[in-house]
This record gives sequence, structure tokens and C-alpha cells, in this order.
Amino acid sequence: MRETASSPVGIHRVLDPEGATLPQAARVLDASPELWPDEVRVDVETLNLDAASFRQLREKHGGDGPAVRAEVLAIVGERGKMQNPVTGSGGMLIGTVAEVGPESALGLSVGDRVATLVSLSLTPLVLTDGLARWDGCSERVPARGTAVLFGRSVAAPLPEDLPAELALMVMDVCGAPALVARVVRERVQRGEAPSVAVLGGAGKSGSLALAAARDAGAGHRIGVVPTEAEAATLRGTDLADAVVVADARSPLGLSEAVASAGGPANVTVVCVDVPGCEQPAVLATAQGGTVVYFSMATSFTAAALGAEGLAADVTMLVGNGFLPGHADYALGLVRADPDVRALFEARLSPA
Repeated sequence: MRETASSPVGIHRVLDPEGATLPQAARVLDASPELWPDEVRVDVETLNLDAASFRQLREKHGGDGPAVRAEVLAIVGERGKMQNPVTGSGGMLIGTVAEVGPESALGLSVGDRVATLVSLSLTPLVLTDGLARWDGCSERVPARGTAVLFGRSVAAPLPEDLPAELALMVMDVCGAPALVARVVRERVQRGEAPSVAVLGGAGKSGSLALAAARDAGAGHRIGVVPTEAEAATLRGTDLADAVVVADARSPLGLSEAVASAGGPANVTVVCVDVPGCEQPAVLATAQGGTVVYFSMATSFTAAALGAEGLAADVTMLVGNGFLPGHADYALGLVRADPDVRALFEARLSPA
């Protein structure tokens, strides 16, 4: 155990560039398992790469699993964290608490099985198994190694009533439903019955966003998906009042599809893992509406300048992945809604 003072936000772990850079913005972190007094060490069990990062790696390597695995190992080995150098994003992990510093305020104990609710892009990480059990073809990565949580990190014990991998997938996107519920409730409290369009409505964050919109009192829910196969899946649930197939990157195509389903939307939620959806989402949103960008593929420059160029009076929110109680809320939606749970469990089944 180190005895020197540390920063609760992890600045003391930054190796490159030196100075006051925060861990997420740093290029290289000190991932040594030796702790400062307010840190926690976790023995890693599974990594969950975020969708945008995994898509970029898979497309770069043409679906070559071993090449994807090799690049993930190289990134972690070089950077001391899992941060895709193209997308800037990482994911999260589950593991078992191995050591707790005497000044830690996270409320964790040795032996707790937890999910980290902070990005791998800022989490000191060492991999010790060469990812030998991962074929490089899935976002879920069986792994062995160590990770370090800072004084102000966030982690939650895994629920005992849900499979660990299911809980991991839910917790990976738990910020989305919490923020959607907040935005919708604020409008409901003003006497509105807002319409909500979710781009990527059949995905993990998208299906939870639709469930949260319904839970918060949305008047009309529109699920937007890229293929008829996903549309059929979503139409088989009670999550959306209308389901449309559209390319979320097509400004006119998306806005016309949303309009045909009862739009424009008062609230548009972007849950797709490809770039180019920023301005189409604005165009599909009513004046005075809100666009929630919950995708690591989003260019916020494109979103802001695009809204200006469209003379769009919309509020644009960045889904930062954290709201108080977000994990419990998302897990509660999965427990209460068989449709949402079925969509998640389908992702656990072999293709």
C-alpha cells in the first residue's frame, strides 16, 4: 500500500502527458496493482467493450477475431487502460474486489462481485491471460487481470437474481434510461404528453430508453431501427407504439419516417453506434424539443453546428452515463418488463 496522498479523480495515475490531465484524457496510465489509500483493486472477470469501439475494431479488421483480440491487448498494454484510440471510448467490466484501501469511500468489501460503472477509458487495467478465452467476435470479453478504482469511481455489487453477463450488459448502458426518464418526466410535469423517438430502439440502450419513456409517462413512443429484422423483433414487444425502418444517417429519410409514425418527436434519443446521426436527429425533432445523444460515435461539433444551420430550437443533451440510482433503475426495468429482458437475453444466446 502506497502511503503518499492521491487524487480522488485519479490524476496521480497519469503517466503521459504529465501534469494535471484527468485519466480519461491521458494517453497512458499507471496500471500497477499497488494501491493508494483511497483506491480499490478488482480482479477482472469480464470486460464489456462499448458498441462504438467494438464496431470500429471489427470493421477495421474485417471481422478477423484474432486481429481484434491482438489490438485490444496492444491498446491495454500500451495505455494501461482500454481506450480505443479512434473512438476514445472503452466499456466497463465485472470482477471481484481483491483489496480495499483504508481511505476508500466506495463502500466496497473484499469479495464483493461488482460491475464498474465508470469507463474502461479511464480505468487502470492490466491483462494477464492474453485474452486466451476470447475469440474477438463479441463485445463480451472473458479476461483475467486487475483494475483499479479511484476515490471517486463508481461501482455496484452485481444483483443476485440476474445472470452476471445480463447484469453487465444492463449496467453498461444504465445511464440512458435514467436520463430519458428524467427528460420525459420533466415534460410530463409541465402538462405535456411528449412523443419520444428512439434511434436504435431494438438495441441495449434503445430498448431500455423506450421502456423508461413509457415508465415516465410518454404519450407516444416511436422505435427507429435499421432493418426489417430488428423491426420485427421490436414489433413483437409493447415497447413502442410505432416502429419504422430508417437509416438514422439520412436527414430526410429519418425525418420522414418519424413523421409517418406520429412525429416529429418532442424527445429524440440517439442510441446508435455509428457516426453521422447528429443532424438527422435534430431534423426529426420538433421545435422546442430535446435531443439526447447517448452514443460514443456522436460528434458534438456536428450536432451543435448542424442545429444552428437548421435554425433548430432544440435542447441537446450529452448522455454522460451517470445519474444517481441509474443502475438500480435500469435493472428494475429489466426485472419488471419481460420484453426488455427477452431482448437482452437474446444477445446472450449463441448466434
